[in-house]
Amino acid sequence: MLVELAVHSADIQDRDGATLLLQKMGHYRQRHSRLRLIFADGGYRGRFVQWVRGWFGRTVEIVERHAVGRFVLLPKRWIVERTFSWLGRYRRLSKDYETLPESSEAMILIAMINIMLHRLQPG
Repeated sequence: MLVELAVHSADIQDRDGATLLLQKMGHYRQRHSRLRLIFADGGYRGRFVQWVRGWFGRTVEIVERHAVGRFVLLPKRWIVERTFSWLGRYRRLSKDYETLPESSEAMILIAMINIMLHRLQPG
């Protein structure tokens, strides 16, 4: 289930986009009060971790890659990849057809609503 969503242009670094997302979530602190731990890729190491702790009051856990050259299942990483796979099944999300980031966000939310409805009432 998607907790929050932010689509931005490709010229914004992922770390900066993550701060945009968390600032968006910060306006709804009551809604996200149960969120305690945020998993992040190694690219988010450093100032981002301190910023999240100071501004948002949450802990960021960096998912480390240890083995090089062979496949190793990274903890929690498969959840994100699985979600991207589910969203990729929707034609409108298979390529970047949208002009506005708001339209992309709306299409992703519609797809997630559809996924959740099918879980509630399969078939």
